[in-house]
Amino acid sequence: MQRIGVFVCWCGSNIAATVDVAAVSDTLKNEPGVVFSTNYQYMCSESGQNILKDAIRDYQLTGVVICSCSPRMHEATFRKAAAAAGLNPYMVEIANIREQCSWIHKDKAAGTEKAIILGRAAIAKVHLNAPLTAGESPVTKRALVIGGGIAGIQTALDIAEAGFEVDIVEKQPTIGGKMTQLDKTFPTLDCAACILTPKMVDCAQNENISIYAYSEVEEVKGFVGNFHVKIRKKARYVDTTKCTGCGLCTEKCPVKKVSNEFNLGLDNRRAVYIPFAQAVPKVATIDADHCNMLKSGKCGLCAKVCTAGAIDYKQKDEIIDREYGAIVVATGYQPIALDKYDEFAYSQSKDVVTSLEFERLTNAAGPTGGTLLRPSDGTHPHTLVFVQCVGSRCEDDGRGKSYCSKICCMYTAKHAMLVREKYPDTEVYVFYIDVRTPGKNFDEFYRRAVEEYGVHYIKGMVGKVAPRADGKLMVQACDLLANEQLHIEADMVILAAAIEPDPSARHLATMLTASMDTNDFFTEAHPKLRPVESPTAGIFLSGVCQGPKDIPETVSQASAAAAKAIGLLAKNKLTCNPCVAHSDEWMCNGCSACEKVCPYGAITYMDKEFRMPDRTTAIRRVASVNPAVCQGCGACTVACPSGAMDLDGFSNSQIMAEVDAICKMK
Repeated sequence: MQRIGVFVCWCGSNIAATVDVAAVSDTLKNEPGVVFSTNYQYMCSESGQNILKDAIRDYQLTGVVICSCSPRMHEATFRKAAAAAGLNPYMVEIANIREQCSWIHKDKAAGTEKAIILGRAAIAKVHLNAPLTAGESPVTKRALVIGGGIAGIQTALDIAEAGFEVDIVEKQPTIGGKMTQLDKTFPTLDCAACILTPKMVDCAQNENISIYAYSEVEEVKGFVGNFHVKIRKKARYVDTTKCTGCGLCTEKCPVKKVSNEFNLGLDNRRAVYIPFAQAVPKVATIDADHCNMLKSGKCGLCAKVCTAGAIDYKQKDEIIDREYGAIVVATGYQPIALDKYDEFAYSQSKDVVTSLEFERLTNAAGPTGGTLLRPSDGTHPHTLVFVQCVGSRCEDDGRGKSYCSKICCMYTAKHAMLVREKYPDTEVYVFYIDVRTPGKNFDEFYRRAVEEYGVHYIKGMVGKVAPRADGKLMVQACDLLANEQLHIEADMVILAAAIEPDPSARHLATMLTASMDTNDFFTEAHPKLRPVESPTAGIFLSGVCQGPKDIPETVSQASAAAAKAIGLLAKNKLTCNPCVAHSDEWMCNGCSACEKVCPYGAITYMDKEFRMPDRTTAIRRVASVNPAVCQGCGACTVACPSGAMDLDGFSNSQIMAEVDAICKMK
């Protein structure tokens, strides 16, 4: 017979405001097996934990039910306290009466009734709980960083500086990400390349860092401390060990009119190319979709002029198998497509550009050499209109994103200031919903644009942009403060497009069994207490893959993710989760349903000899679970048609006992 203790937490007023905690503890003390029941203001506090420890010793408790917040928040805390008092930590059960009860009820009577139901369900489960013992697994002392932008670079450098080996996987031919396309950064207006390029070089020269550029993660298996990853290193058709980056092949290639993705299609590159001068690794890449030699077998000029003999038209994709202890996701972002925003004439006029395209038009390494020219005719623009929140904060239009993209207000202020500084004869108008400047020195930066540089900030929205035959853009807008309609003849219109996660993020999250929100940003384990950790153990988040943020915030989070990864890699062994699946071999019919759904590859099949009741023997195919690999997700127990698969700590009988306890209340 179990001796169960019940502890009901007030959580300040979080629970106590909508749940009568005294009534809950008084009611639950009458449940079978309960020998002690109390309530306390903060069970997670040191005093609350001491109450738990004392009760375990004084009442010789064999099981504990904590009625409090989500198990994700403090289950580890209460298990540790129980273990300190001599109770097996897996005899502790959490009844979530905060998120699942008090936070969703306004009526105190209804909230109290539901809290009692959840408490009774937890007590019913504890009656069937059994002590579990956690095993150990080794940790592979190597980290994988997926994404080579500023977030991935900073994370890799920090991990490498701690003495651990780290691999960067970047799908582009060079690391650097979006920051390589920027001219200057706010709020200091210092050169983006001057900040980023040294870090890129440090990555290339650090003996603990291996860069897999022009590569993608193809498969991820395993678990925290022991991830098995397949990386597809795509064929460049250039031997990176021989290429010196001299650029001679890029000068001689006869295929000249390939849209240059680095400059966002504003100019052309050749079929063999190096993305930009400071690329790391600085080696050429042949575009197989446009190379005459690879398409038709006719040309080969780049191979003829390459003095290093680096061109290899027969090169194939290479699959690299590696093992890692920790994985950091730093997949970055993309500006949203603006094809649904025809009112701004983005698809009708070359002089309507996105903010990132404007960056390239003002960059010294861009298609115009840093001189601001209209894309349509190459003339100098005299009137510029910036439109804020294009695709951001769109609750009801079904085209954009409901969230604020966070960086747009600041980079628009930056663009406006740089234009006014370099071209004083230019008039600049900024149409905004409201200006958001939450960072250090950000508001002062925005005020400089208005007060010092004379940028016209107008609170209102642009309704339509209409190209005219004379090349001008007719901007129709409203000034909400002056309560009047405006018509502005503009030479260029710059759209502050919303940002969204990189399209590869969703597929990657599936491979990592990591959680995502409705906007395809990776979800953190806890927004306050674990902001850089994924709910999946061993997976950490760095940069904009987790949500919109600027460069300073991205670098801060990158270092935080690195610190978490270092903390994991510094351990020689990890405590395994004892809540693992097991198979009843007499019930298993060998159908392989569980093996197919297991995301960790923990289930295999073997032929086993059984002695039948009539004393004959039979060989049957049955499932076998590797407890060191199993992470207790429970997918196999749901998929098993015969009910042979069960999960320690969450067995079918325990779940049904909880259901029965709930149904009895009704």
